[in-house]
Amino acid sequence: MRSPHVVVVMGVAGTGKTTVGPLLAARLGVPYAEGDDFHPEANIAKMSAGTPLDDADRGPWLDAIGAWAHDRAGLGGVVSCSALKRSYRDRLRAAAPGVVLVHLAGDRALIEDRMSHRQGHFMPTALLDSQFATLQPLEADEAGVTVDVSGAPEEIAERAVEALRELDPASS
Repeated sequence: MRSPHVVVVMGVAGTGKTTVGPLLAARLGVPYAEGDDFHPEANIAKMSAGTPLDDADRGPWLDAIGAWAHDRAGLGGVVSCSALKRSYRDRLRAAAPGVVLVHLAGDRALIEDRMSHRQGHFMPTALLDSQFATLQPLEADEAGVTVDVSGAPEEIAERAVEALRELDPASS
């Protein structure tokens, strides 16, 4: 499946954005960009210290991801970005109106367990509660799908591909 869409893989920390995103990009035949790579060093330092980012911290990060998505318009791509608030997603869509969202969602206990087993990531499990508190699920007027994160990464990516096909049957 070749997709001209730019897909933003969103969700709280630990849902598998960095794992599922490249698998989804490979299945769609488009490049992948790691959302964490767009963070300024100050953001990474703040999160590493266990301090949640505020909206002012996220602005430049969202703008950088939006610029990447804009540059990929019509070509397709997949980028990971927590995009927890509607206002963040609106900011991304302002830069790249055609983005489609894949919300990776799952049970808090499962996500916390996955986070506790990953190595070398700057996001501590202590910030998971703030992530869930901030999360605003996709609304009916947002182009996107919600995909359950239970199972293996390959299964999740395949569910995402199927959900995207249902969202836009013309791209199949």
